[in-house]
Amino acid sequence: MKSLVLIFLSMANISSHQSTQDLPTVDQVELSKYAGTWYEIARLPNNFEEGLECVTATYTLKKNGKIQVLNKGYSAKKGKYKTARGTALVPDPAFPGRLKVTFFWPFYGNYYIMALDKDYQYALVGDPSRKYLWVLARSKSLEEPVYAELLEHARNLGFDTDRVLKINQGCE
Repeated sequence: MKSLVLIFLSMANISSHQSTQDLPTVDQVELSKYAGTWYEIARLPNNFEEGLECVTATYTLKKNGKIQVLNKGYSAKKGKYKTARGTALVPDPAFPGRLKVTFFWPFYGNYYIMALDKDYQYALVGDPSRKYLWVLARSKSLEEPVYAELLEHARNLGFDTDRVLKINQGCE
């Protein structure tokens, strides 16, 4: 657990020092609708999720307006799930799609929602550095045309989508 927190700390620290080139985000996010469990359909490779499959992110609204984050992924190499707990917030209400996430305070990473289904069934999340990208869905799979459209949107925003990994969601 300690090593997973240190890895997330590294990501937050790295992303806070990367280029903050503008990255368009959605104009509206109802956090109550965004809350719940999301399945990681695909991602750009990163060191803190290396070797993890069946990755989920569960967001729970807190009374203070912040969001409790629970990330979970299965390591086949270790034969067990790894988890990381954090907190997210919307620092500027004028940009509701631009969240900050911390797994080790006071270090925050960017969590920019670049695309969001009107029914909150899928989302495209990234970082202005273009080094982090996730395709998330409410179910363990996503229809191929929707997936392709999200990747094309990410490509148009400057992400290297040729490196995107599809994530196995078939763990028992």
